[in-house]
Amino acid sequence: MKSMRVALAHDEEALSPIHEGICTSPDLEREIILGGQSVDGVETITSFVDGDADAYEPLIAGRETVLEYDIAHDEDGFFLYLRQELGPEGLSLLNALAQDTVVVVPPIEVRSDRTIRMTVVGHPTALSSVFVDLTDGVTMDVRWVSDDVTVTEPSVSDRQRAALQTAWNVGFYEVPRRNGIETVADELDCAVSTASELLRRGEASAIGRMLDGSP
Repeated sequence: MKSMRVALAHDEEALSPIHEGICTSPDLEREIILGGQSVDGVETITSFVDGDADAYEPLIAGRETVLEYDIAHDEDGFFLYLRQELGPEGLSLLNALAQDTVVVVPPIEVRSDRTIRMTVVGHPTALSSVFVDLTDGVTMDVRWVSDDVTVTEPSVSDRQRAALQTAWNVGFYEVPRRNGIETVADELDCAVSTASELLRRGEASAIGRMLDGSP
């Protein structure tokens, strides 16, 4: 089995009304779908929204397809329970990409940058084909792939971790810097180019996880 983290970028025309509202409102940051299901054309989800409930509620209140919703306020946002009818061509986000051997793993992050980020787990051959037929206006960016069944980005390798720890210990990351890359290479007993590559890859992994903003 493999795990894969993807970001689905949407053109403006491809956004759902709720996602469009998250993207255009300055008071909404993202919606994190924690779980749900689709039965007989009705989708039921529970989620946490980073933002103001007063800005979000107009996106669902009075909408004909919305059957029921409930909002519970929290310090940093609010929790949402939502049941809505799916259109004739609509599919639950939790089920749309599922195949016989592929599972979409919550949480699913609906972001204000017009992307939806999620993790899928399954057989490698199935993962390679699950995103072949994307809706018009939607493109995919693979954030990471892991040979393990996981919902978080793989950590840095042992060698990268050792290089980062060594660099930290010798003051490479201090301001001003106490020792340079040559000292790191000496401590690791490797070439300067090797030490530099290990640090760059380790830093890229750590920064990538931070910028990905995985909930």
